[in-house]
Amino acid sequence: MTENQIPLQTISRTELRQLVRAQLQMLLEQGNLQGAKQVLVPVQPVDIADAIEGLPEAMQVIAFRLLSKAEAIEVYEYLDSSVQQALIEEFKRQDVLDIVDKMSPDDRARLFDELPAKVVRRLVEQLSPKERQATALLLGYEADTAGRIMTPEYISLKETLTVSETLERIRSLAKVTETIYYLYVTDASRSLKGIVSLRELVTSQPQQTLDEIMARDVVCVHTDTDQEDVARLIQRYDFLAVPVVDREQRLVGIVTVDDVIDILEKETTEDIYALGGGVQAGGDNYFQTNLITVARKRVVWLFVLLLTNTVTGTIIRSQEAILQEVVTLAAFIPLLVGTGGNVGAQSSTVVIRGLNTDEIRDMGALQVILREGMAGILLGTILGTVATLWGYWLQGDFLVALAVGISLIAIAFLASIAGSALPFVFRSLGLDPALMSAPFITTAVDVLGVLIYFNVAKLVLGL
Repeated sequence: MTENQIPLQTISRTELRQLVRAQLQMLLEQGNLQGAKQVLVPVQPVDIADAIEGLPEAMQVIAFRLLSKAEAIEVYEYLDSSVQQALIEEFKRQDVLDIVDKMSPDDRARLFDELPAKVVRRLVEQLSPKERQATALLLGYEADTAGRIMTPEYISLKETLTVSETLERIRSLAKVTETIYYLYVTDASRSLKGIVSLRELVTSQPQQTLDEIMARDVVCVHTDTDQEDVARLIQRYDFLAVPVVDREQRLVGIVTVDDVIDILEKETTEDIYALGGGVQAGGDNYFQTNLITVARKRVVWLFVLLLTNTVTGTIIRSQEAILQEVVTLAAFIPLLVGTGGNVGAQSSTVVIRGLNTDEIRDMGALQVILREGMAGILLGTILGTVATLWGYWLQGDFLVALAVGISLIAIAFLASIAGSALPFVFRSLGLDPALMSAPFITTAVDVLGVLIYFNVAKLVLGL
């Protein structure tokens, strides 16, 4: 081991990435290119990509050029799209073509989605005929569908082939296909007839035909199937890949589990941003997005919440007579609206997650809403009892404390109903349920909670 190489067995993957990045940057700053190249020798492509992303922009191109062509192609596919674009702008045209032409078609299509149309046209024109056709095929499908994320690099076989013939064919195609764990059996018109796993193949007799050992009940998706549905399918059946067919049931590609992991991360990120109050970063890393863009995307939703909150203030001002008569009522307003908002946010969060993961697919919307409503009553009763005792101990006025406790039960029930029902309403309107975010629920419950509180107080106090 040279002085620049890293003892991989002694550190964790996170520590490895940090160490590679630090050593790489230090050596590049010193101008020690040979040492920097040696640092990258024992490192996995995904970790090299992470190290390059952490370098200053001026060093990213230098570090990338230290890689061999084969390494560069693999590392490039793991880089963030913003780094990929930056490298493209710095490369000479032939350098770009050598890398882009050797990328897997699905990764290439994702890159092209991020590039300006003029650059994409130039790159597509100079791809090899085979890769140009594969890329055009994927770009012809709608975004976020199975057709757009699939790869046409798979192994298809005829059912008359024997096991020994199939193994020989796999040996010749293994290096140019995405995966060999599943083999797809098609007829003369490319219609999908069955599937054979590599395990089934190697445990069968050499003279057996694929027709004898293939599984005919094939789970597949169509080119227009939403990518989230594809991800759930692979997750549900623990597949390594799922075949994609067109309207005529012809096999046109496969979606692999590594693509699904990227989809799940992307969709989860989008939902978290939406739950955070409409915060959207588009396809970019939020923390690398221009601050003006960040503020512009966040301020619209905050303006909506600001205007809505003025309604709460208007209601409180309209009850000045009650507050002047029983001043202690004002002390409990933050407690009530805060608790109601939290209960509603909890309900909306669990329902949105249930909708996204299909955990509540066997339950009707009404059953889910009633369940959350009952949970709200139970939570409200517990919290209301505690709030009544606490309010009496603080203020010494039992009727005011009782009004607080009763209001809390009603508010918790209402918040649970609203938090669980509104995501279903949004979905029925064709909107993303995640837009029914915690700030929106909190603000809505604030308004209704204040109304409930003052009306309950009037009845209990006889005002």
